[in-house]
Amino acid sequence: MTRPNFMIIGAAKAGTTSLYHYLQQHPQIYMTPTKETNYFALVGHPLDYAGPGDQDYITRFSVTTPEGYAAQFAGVQGERAIGEASPLYLYDAQTPQRLKAAVPDVRLIAVLREPVTRAYSAFSHLVRDGREPAASFAEALELEDERIAAGWEHIWHYTRMGRYTEQLRRYQALFAPEQLRVYLHDDLLRRPDWVMQDLLKFLDVDPSAMPDQSVRHNVSALGLPHLPPLLPEVQERLEALFAPEREALAELLGRDLRDWERQVLTAY
Repeated sequence: MTRPNFMIIGAAKAGTTSLYHYLQQHPQIYMTPTKETNYFALVGHPLDYAGPGDQDYITRFSVTTPEGYAAQFAGVQGERAIGEASPLYLYDAQTPQRLKAAVPDVRLIAVLREPVTRAYSAFSHLVRDGREPAASFAEALELEDERIAAGWEHIWHYTRMGRYTEQLRRYQALFAPEQLRVYLHDDLLRRPDWVMQDLLKFLDVDPSAMPDQSVRHNVSALGLPHLPPLLPEVQERLEALFAPEREALAELLGRDLRDWERQVLTAY
């Protein structure tokens, strides 16, 4: 069977949908027709998630059998780079080992978004879709552990999905540094051409075949008129929660993430 040689592994709500569509335009790149196959995270999983709408969403598009996954690559026609995009791969603890066993030479791409805004974006996404039963973001955060214990799917893991340092370390323990590219969501917004050029070189395809990046995909619902701004006390709580994470991640990546703190202070 044809196997992928690169993966967009996350993070959720960090621009991976746009990245998937941009790469899909390149003549030397094949992307699976299904974004978020989730195969290496959910292979053999019964998909019995219990959250509102979970059965209609993650069950609808996830691929959990080898036969189903192989079918995703039936359209490959000699493309140089063959990939898929499943943001769950960064968060799921078992995926790195499964990828190492199946595709040890795979190239890995991660995009990270400031975790407070990422969490609120996920909440707004679920509000937009009519799935979030909590009356406020604060209430939803209080219910996070209870929901996880009850088997709600990963999109409900608002704060846990933003703990990028431990997630990246799982990959760094198994894959060579040259196999992993990590970008920030800010990079996609502020210097998209640089990101795309670097990414095309990383994938060893023609860097002159730049995609049309004028269209944003899966735009956040943060602007919904009925969605209130993040309360200052909730903002402060999350900023305190993620402050050690931001410092550890800055050290791990060798990047200055102080702008993330400014984003939290001005985003709402």
